Amino acid sequence: MAVTDDLIPHLKKLRLSGVLQTLDLRTREAVDDNLSHGEFLLRLCSDEIERRESKQLSMRLRKANFDGAKSLEEFEWSFNPNVPKAKIVDLATCSFIDRKENALLLGPTGVGKSHIAQAIGERACRAGYSTCYTSAHAMLSQLRGARADDSLEKRMLRFTSPDLLIIDDLGLRPLERDEPIDLYEIIRARYERGAMIVTSNRALEEWYPMFLDELMASAAMDRLLHHAHVIEMKGGSFRNPKAHGAPAAALA
Repeated sequence: MAVTDDLIPHLKKLRLSGVLQTLDLRTREAVDDNLSHGEFLLRLCSDEIERRESKQLSMRLRKANFDGAKSLEEFEWSFNPNVPKAKIVDLATCSFIDRKENALLLGPTGVGKSHIAQAIGERACRAGYSTCYTSAHAMLSQLRGARADDSLEKRMLRFTSPDLLIIDDLGLRPLERDEPIDLYEIIRARYERGAMIVTSNRALEEWYPMFLDELMASAAMDRLLHHAHVIEMKGGSFRNPKAHGAPAAALA
């Protein structure tokens, strides 16, 4: 029986079966390069760490539920030169997530808010942060359905537990029934416990009427704006580049 055959059950018991993927290669390298036992073991351990990190990243990206792949590298900064690139690049370092701060991206439709938000979310996943992306409508619809089947507390955890919650298109439509309460509860639960990115094509003063009354609006906005980075994105729509006087850009 080969040594590899003897190793298989031990590696599986130690949850190191991924080592088998590169064991033959590293064994040949050890012979060809005259590696010490320590150098050989280091290469195997490095392979296992890389495999696990890749698997964990794939899982974080899948759970984030992004609306397609978005990155800052493919964002057309020259299309709207008034978009504050330096502030956005600073957010992409993800230090605001460590500080449990919020980022509010405001601007007209098509200026690239959703792209930027998801691109920062992608950076967060790569940096090891759990992330959840959702439109405001989808989030509140899920919570409304959870009220109906008595699973609200469990569903809330999807939006309150990640390191970073991205809420896209807040204020695109009026909030109905219990939606203002659910939105307030999300904001309250995450205050100084988790970071958020919220995008909207409405000015901040238009956010207050979304809530049921002035007291709830004040409580929600006070928490949302405390430790917040408010970034205004001005310019034309990527979806209608002719009106902007520029060539089409492949951005959502």
